[in-house]
Amino acid sequence: MTDGEKIEVRDITRIERIGAHSHIRGLGLDDVLEARAVSQGMVGQKDARRAAGVVVQMVREGKMAGRCILLAGEPSTGKTAIAVGMAQALGTETPFTSMSASEIYSLEMSKTEALSQALRKSIGVRIKEETEIIEGEVVEIQIDRPVTGTGQKVGKVTLKTTEMETNYDLGNKIIECFIKEKIQAGDVITIDKASGKVNKLGRSFTRSRDYDAAGAQTRFVQCPEGELQKRKEVVHTVTLHEIDVINSRTHGFLALFSGDTGEIKQEVRDQINNKVLEWREEGKAEINPGVLFIDEVHMLDIECFSFLNRALESDMAPVVVMATNRGITRIRGTNYRSPHGIPIDLLDRMIIIRTIPYTEKEVKEILKIRCEEEDCLMHPDALTILTKIATDTSLRYAIQLITTANLVCRRRKATEVITEDVKKVYSLFLDENRSSQILKEYQDEYMFNEIEEQMEDIVSNLPPKREEEGSGDAQPMEH
Repeated sequence: MTDGEKIEVRDITRIERIGAHSHIRGLGLDDVLEARAVSQGMVGQKDARRAAGVVVQMVREGKMAGRCILLAGEPSTGKTAIAVGMAQALGTETPFTSMSASEIYSLEMSKTEALSQALRKSIGVRIKEETEIIEGEVVEIQIDRPVTGTGQKVGKVTLKTTEMETNYDLGNKIIECFIKEKIQAGDVITIDKASGKVNKLGRSFTRSRDYDAAGAQTRFVQCPEGELQKRKEVVHTVTLHEIDVINSRTHGFLALFSGDTGEIKQEVRDQINNKVLEWREEGKAEINPGVLFIDEVHMLDIECFSFLNRALESDMAPVVVMATNRGITRIRGTNYRSPHGIPIDLLDRMIIIRTIPYTEKEVKEILKIRCEEEDCLMHPDALTILTKIATDTSLRYAIQLITTANLVCRRRKATEVITEDVKKVYSLFLDENRSSQILKEYQDEYMFNEIEEQMEDIVSNLPPKREEEGSGDAQPMEH
């Protein structure tokens, strides 16, 4: 091989996406729902976490359907983090749907339909059914294939338990399953009589001393006891939204994969509700109310709030957790102002959990956890400076500097981020306060600059009728 034909070899770097809350594993509570100082990625906010833990416990016991909880607090106080912690604490069995209030304006369906679908996604139904299964150890298996290669395959299998042994004739479908699962003598299997599904449980212990080459993943199990044919209870967990989609059109289940569900008629939903309640009375199904989390809830308008007021009173309602960082501000779609931009009648129905700003010690601990999550080795002095930046500016801004400081550190072929790296990225990227300061100093040089005197002239020239109405439009919205 000549020099020109040399093969270039490159290292492949694995890219991992790290989210803002990917370090959170739960709410960090002990057995008596007391919040630990630092646990499962959560830091501080002990009262808010304890309150969220009580909500999670009530959801697990099915005692809190149709309630509304509001997480209210200043920006960067961990409202979304608490909601993510609740989702992790509930586990996979309980449905948890997360959405931002702005999402409903960008969908092709109406706002109330989008909220209806989100509410229905948050309610699980556990459907129980009994099926007959055949469970035993394969003693002998014989499959005859036609010489021509086409036509019906014929097969027989002998299954045994500790008490009995029986021969079975196999149909074409089950033969295909046997070939696919590579079933052979000595395997312990189950066959579902209704669906014909074959499941291999493992190898029998009596065959463990054979001279077969067994891989490390081979499981050895005991030979089943009792009868070959048994009745087994199977539990399927689906959400009400999935049942709606499947029943709303002929090929409804395909819409689940494509995501194009469209609007679902109320008559379909009413029929499904009646059927599910009927199943619950008969003991065939259990309703498992989950959690719907709506972030930035002040972005919803008055129509959505009116709809939620009514929807929360329904029998089929999940726990709705909302989060907002607004103070007294205008309710979207009206000229009225109210706390958190939420109508007073809906606020009356809510349990409000307040989040408080983090202390310097807690901020340092959060930054430390984020450094570990982003595989960034940081010197203690650099971490102290980053904590000072976070307290002076914001926690979000300081978190953004971790990755950028790590990149600067790698550029100089080092492994540990030092004080100079943090100072460099602090000078490169502006925070909100410094950006505002620059705008005040150089505002004349920017386009479409609105000077305060001009704004005062505009306000003074407004017609008096507008002022009498008390519309909040003349004043800037409070953040």
